[in-house]
Amino acid sequence: MQPESKMAAGGGSPGQVPASIGPVAVVAGSGRLPIQVVEHLERTGQDYRVLAFRGFAAPELRKKAHANADLLDLKTILTTLDEWKPRAVTLVGAVRRPGFAALLGAYSALRNMQEVKEVITRGDDQVLRGAVMLIEERGHRVVGAHELAPDLVASRSLSGTYQPSEDDWQSVAVGLDLLASLSAFDIGQGAVIARNHVLAIEGPEGTDRMLRRVGRLRQSWFGLHRRKEGGVLIKAAKLGQDLRVDMPTIGPRTVAEAAKSGLSGIAIGASSTFVLEQDETLRIADRLGVFLVAVDLPWMEQSHD
Repeated sequence: MQPESKMAAGGGSPGQVPASIGPVAVVAGSGRLPIQVVEHLERTGQDYRVLAFRGFAAPELRKKAHANADLLDLKTILTTLDEWKPRAVTLVGAVRRPGFAALLGAYSALRNMQEVKEVITRGDDQVLRGAVMLIEERGHRVVGAHELAPDLVASRSLSGTYQPSEDDWQSVAVGLDLLASLSAFDIGQGAVIARNHVLAIEGPEGTDRMLRRVGRLRQSWFGLHRRKEGGVLIKAAKLGQDLRVDMPTIGPRTVAEAAKSGLSGIAIGASSTFVLEQDETLRIADRLGVFLVAVDLPWMEQSHD
């Protein structure tokens, strides 16, 4: 999940967890990703159950939900999963991270108080891993949405009509170095680089709002004209990131916001980034003259060695 966090990978054949008794449990936050994961499960004939978070899951998904729960109602969430006896659980979609006191109250009923404090003060990744830990302790197997629906993940061959220039590739290299160095600080998964200068680093506001921030920086004094200076959005998983619960995601709106901010294009991590509505995303990129490419992440390759 994205805190605003992404819940989003176990093993098995592409697009389907190993056959066993029980449904796939989809614990759903907001956004299009949970909807597309459920649609994939339906297309592939897999049994599933949806546990939707109130105030987050889209109306379209709430109609299909088999149960609903508040984000911090851990008792209901865990009891529901126990009743379903799923063969796999996936956490997918965006949620807003609750405040410290709310998290402390919710988790301390199930965990040692000191342990809870250590988890929730370390950043969003640790909070999500804490949620995974609670589910796994109940005997459930947590998998990533990218294992269930690999067709949503960017392949190395993903590319639109437009291609990066030499300057763009240099910006991509700078952005990847930046994101790798920032991984230890558990902040956003994106950055905007133009002519080797860092224009923005993604924070809790998310990718779209970061891009709007870049757009505002590029306006003239009176907002009448926007300088077409180019630049690249780099969106990639962090070093050591648990892709089961926090895989980077882009879609048509990301491309539109990048173009509106005057960027030349977008580079994303190959095999580690969701691209929602891929055909539509590429079509919009071509129409707006924005390149979209998937690049290998050296740190992801190292993690598989």
